[in-house]
Amino acid sequence: MKLRRIGTALAGLAGGIVAGDRLLRDAAGELEPALDATERTYRWRGMDVAYAELGDPADPTLVCLHGINAAGSSGEFRAVADALAETHHVVAPDYPGFGRSDRPPLRYSAALYEDFVADFLAEYESPAVVASSLSGAYVARAVDDDRVTLDSLVAVCPTTRGGPHPPKTWLRELLRAPVVGTACFDALVSKPSIRYFNADHAYADPAAVSDAWTDYQWRTTHQPNARFAVASFVAGHCNSDLDLGAALLDCDAPVTIVWGRDATLPPLATGRELADEAGARLVVFDHAKLLPHVEYPDAFVDAVREAI
Repeated sequence: MKLRRIGTALAGLAGGIVAGDRLLRDAAGELEPALDATERTYRWRGMDVAYAELGDPADPTLVCLHGINAAGSSGEFRAVADALAETHHVVAPDYPGFGRSDRPPLRYSAALYEDFVADFLAEYESPAVVASSLSGAYVARAVDDDRVTLDSLVAVCPTTRGGPHPPKTWLRELLRAPVVGTACFDALVSKPSIRYFNADHAYADPAAVSDAWTDYQWRTTHQPNARFAVASFVAGHCNSDLDLGAALLDCDAPVTIVWGRDATLPPLATGRELADEAGARLVVFDHAKLLPHVEYPDAFVDAVREAI
């Protein structure tokens, strides 16, 4: 009798979790494009990958690759895309599993994203690239592909690790689980959690994040199948095994590394070491963390224009 009551209680709890998640997804609604731009679709491995296109296609192409994080999207470049498009043909995709791109329940990995970056960049003739966080490593790997030739690379706080090392497969599988994983994921991407990450890691000045943007971040994490790419990221499966300094040193294109002085994950000391290893120019933004392109958009655009 006691086991029956426990089973009934667990079934009720599971039903409550599923119903609560459904209510959150209904509240999030359909996600609109993060950038005020023409939206196009790149068909890749059976997935529709959404990308924003701004500027004159006759101008040199600049591909902007957002960082991988729980609420990642091309909207990371919302403060600079229009200005960059004054001189360049700007292309900004949402990675598979993020933003308005398809989010199939794959076990996402660094290898998958490295392949995507190589294939996407190969669509353009010698593009310049702005790559944020883990995207810097994915681009550094992609230049090994004979199809990919870069004009220049601006890497913003580039890193090979966005999660634990070695990866924790049990954590990925926990977050993928239908009921327990749903509950854990909904807690991970709650608005208080998003605000905490923004203030603790992403921005030196939390006021740089509007309520509207926090709401967009929350909504993108509550789209159908949103948890699968994030599960891989949080568990460390999106980490790259690349020797980043050596790879950037071997890159034929000029490399500029941009860092926020107040960044902690990773800190500026890492940026200095990486720039030395890569023989790259280092641009440091005071009173900024991981997203100087949001906190100081005008100065960032100037730095990009000088680099590309």
